[in-house]
Amino acid sequence: MTPPQLPAVVEPARLTAALRRGGVLDAGAVREVKVLHQRDTVVSHIIRLGLRYVGESAGAPQSLILKMAHAAFAGTLADRGRHEVTFYTQLAPNMPGLVPRCFDGYFDEGSGAWHLLLEDLTDSHEVATVPTLPPSRDQAVAIVTTLACMHAVWWDHAGLGETVGTWASTEDIATRMETFAGHYDRFADQLGDRLSEERRILYRRLIEQSARLSQRYQSRRHVTIVHGDAHTWNFLLPRAGVADTVRIFDFDLWGINVPTSDLGYMIALQWYPERRQALERVLLNRYHETLLAHGVTGYTRGALDQDYRWSVLWQITKPVWQWSINLPPGIWWNNLERVMMAVEDLGCEELL
Repeated sequence: MTPPQLPAVVEPARLTAALRRGGVLDAGAVREVKVLHQRDTVVSHIIRLGLRYVGESAGAPQSLILKMAHAAFAGTLADRGRHEVTFYTQLAPNMPGLVPRCFDGYFDEGSGAWHLLLEDLTDSHEVATVPTLPPSRDQAVAIVTTLACMHAVWWDHAGLGETVGTWASTEDIATRMETFAGHYDRFADQLGDRLSEERRILYRRLIEQSARLSQRYQSRRHVTIVHGDAHTWNFLLPRAGVADTVRIFDFDLWGINVPTSDLGYMIALQWYPERRQALERVLLNRYHETLLAHGVTGYTRGALDQDYRWSVLWQITKPVWQWSINLPPGIWWNNLERVMMAVEDLGCEELL
């Protein structure tokens, strides 16, 4: 019998149907489901399920990952669940080998409850390092290569804003910046002399110039589906001795954007100067080479550099947004220091 804390999707008959639809179970059927492990993330609950079968089940998964709403956030962050279910059920089928396979996804409009039934890569893959330790050079190259492959799939795709994702309008952008400006004022007041006058000027200029800076996004040229939370710990690398591809996971913040927004978030926001300076050019070169190898045309290496600096400049908004949702200072303060050093190194203030 299904344990009471689990949704109906993990009942043997429902699982059998889902695996048949996914083409991984033929004549056999799921006989038993048990919880192997479960944990909470900030906004979701992750359960590893073990499966036992009756009948022919060669090639069928022995375990699955069930991702569902965290009870404390089931109502307040329901749209993030809806958003991720949309990604896995509508976009992920076009990205084989880049993301975990999804066997079932559902969002309930009435209650806001949702779930995803995903391929379990626990035995074959692992994250590169523990947060917040940067990956090795080889690991970083593998991660950025996979990110470029994902971006190439959706690069200037005809469905962007139509059947794939939604464009933010000029009014949407203005409203978001107005909200940000309010958060920033409170952020600056709270920090007091811990936020220098030079940084305050930078923020004020960014807010004042936001409409002009947003024209790059509004050009709708050389854009793609971005991850939105592309730190290196949202990538699963094959374990030693496993011949497989890197996979990307956690897609509750995906959307249409300039592709370098993921790179700026991954590199400039997350890494201190020595590590960033050692790998930045290497990774940008590899990213561009991978785009070209996957059919992206008309996007020069110089355009990539310009977009990267533009994205790094926008990343100064991230610590403020993180502060506004009460993330701990250990996250937003370190992000603030790192991204400000990147802005200075890259001369991003020239864009203002």
